[in-house]
This record gives sequence, C-alpha cells and structure tokens, in this order.
Amino acid sequence: MPAAQIRDLAALRWLQAGESIILYGGVGVGKTHAAQAMGHLAIRAGAEVRFRKTSRILADLAGGHADRTFDKRLAAHVKADLLILDDFAMREFTPGQADDLYELLSQRIAEGRSNAITTNRAPQDWYSLFPNPVVAESLLDRLINNGHQVFMNGPSYRPNKRPRAQATK
Repeated sequence: MPAAQIRDLAALRWLQAGESIILYGGVGVGKTHAAQAMGHLAIRAGAEVRFRKTSRILADLAGGHADRTFDKRLAAHVKADLLILDDFAMREFTPGQADDLYELLSQRIAEGRSNAITTNRAPQDWYSLFPNPVVAESLLDRLINNGHQVFMNGPSYRPNKRPRAQATK
C-alpha cells in the first residue's frame, strides 16, 4: 500500500476540493478497506458518505427507469458529499448502465461532490468497457482528470483470513 499517498489523502483536502480518488490494483490488496477508511474519516469530519457496490447502484438506477423514480433515486445518490463506488468496471457496461453512470458521475462532479472508486482495472483500461466511445470519453475524462489515482500493488490479504485447521485431540 502506498502509505505516504494514503496518509496525504487522509487529510481530506481532496474531499474539501470536490475531487475524487481512484484506488486500483489487484484483488485483495486493500482497496475497499482504504476507501472505507477514507469514508470513515469523512464522516468524522461531518460529511455525508454513501458506500455502494457499483453493480448495486446501477441496479437501483435501472429500477428508477422501471418505476419512473429515476430522478428521485439519482438525486439521492448525488446529494452525498462522498460517494464510494466499490468494484467499479468489473465487466462491460450495457448502454443503459453507461448512460446512468454518466448522469450520476457528471452531475456529482459538476456539483463539486467527491467520489471514491475502487477497481481492479487501471483507469486507462475502462474505455473499452463502454459501448459508446463518446459517453466513455466524456465520463472518464471528467472522472480521471478530477481524481487522485492510487495504484495499490502486492499480495492479497485474503489468504491470511483463511480458517485454520483445528487440531484434534
């Protein structure tokens, strides 16, 4: 974990400036843990924080299209001072998902709201996941150029959490 960079981000200047953080790297290196820690610090500083798996927020917004509550649901996700999108860019986006992400993130950025993104893919690898290159370029230009990128490398912490075999007496 890039300790100095994480400590610098822990000062929350990026949150006060309405910027974002992008935590990317291999599986199990602590991206979600670091994002949640930033969220905890933000709450302690008085910010409203929302943490969601990206797939869950996209499902919620899709439900808003179905029951005509999209604007209400979008507004609820936009209003938080910090939105943490966990497991971003896990798979290709459908056209509807790409449009919903564009609406969500472009509005948050335009209003000076911060985002924290965790992902296994480097930001330059996100473009191919969008079906419409114009939407991809517009959204990702805003997100990437408004964000502090943190590459997290190393072995997975998860093997350390495996249950140990109990010795039989």
